[in-house]
Amino acid sequence: MKQSVQKFIANSALTLLVAFVVITGIELSLSQLFPGSFAQDDEFAGEKIVHLLQEPRHRTVHKGDGLFLLDVQVNPGDLSFAHVHDQAILLTTISTGAGPSNSDVRAITDYASTPLTHKVGNDGPGLLRIIALVNDGNGVTGNTSDAPFGMASAANLENPWFRSYSIELTPGEETALQTHQNPTVIVQRNAGVVHVTRADGITTELDAPGDWAWSAKQSPFRLRNSGRSAVTVAINEGRR
Repeated sequence: MKQSVQKFIANSALTLLVAFVVITGIELSLSQLFPGSFAQDDEFAGEKIVHLLQEPRHRTVHKGDGLFLLDVQVNPGDLSFAHVHDQAILLTTISTGAGPSNSDVRAITDYASTPLTHKVGNDGPGLLRIIALVNDGNGVTGNTSDAPFGMASAANLENPWFRSYSIELTPGEETALQTHQNPTVIVQRNAGVVHVTRADGITTELDAPGDWAWSAKQSPFRLRNSGRSAVTVAINEGRR
């Protein structure tokens, strides 16, 4: 009997609330009742919304082990579809619309816990280009045993999803053999020629900003500057 009375009171209260809203003409949207939950849907209402990995300007050029490498290119005056980010991402910017970048590397890990829907535009006059590494995992925690071997410098960036190094090589300079415990991408950051040579002797040549080479986990390689000017590369790990 007590439960029936409580249910009747609850239903009556709900009915009165609805009646009050209708009678007074107060408009309570879902976004008002649940702040932030529907803001992005409202912003792009009626538009095509896709996942990051399906957005055509975010072209997937390599995937495996829960990692996706994207070559993001947005032409001058172009605007991407609205797209959803729900994975941690590491961005190596090659150029902005205003011109060549210094290829800064930065991570956005908040996407893994707080998805974002947005568009990417380019006012020009040049190409917007980013080499992006997407990690579909939850990030490693309490694990310090995945550090690479053979690195002469400390990481420039490290978090549970990514680790990134920046290496500058003078003409003819070569690194020691290095072994990464995680899948790794080597990204050329400025003009020059870089040879990425595996332990078995197979070599990949990079000769322009934005060129990249993929290295499987625990696959040793060394880098050599085979050009006539100093060259900088980013060595980006996707931690799994």
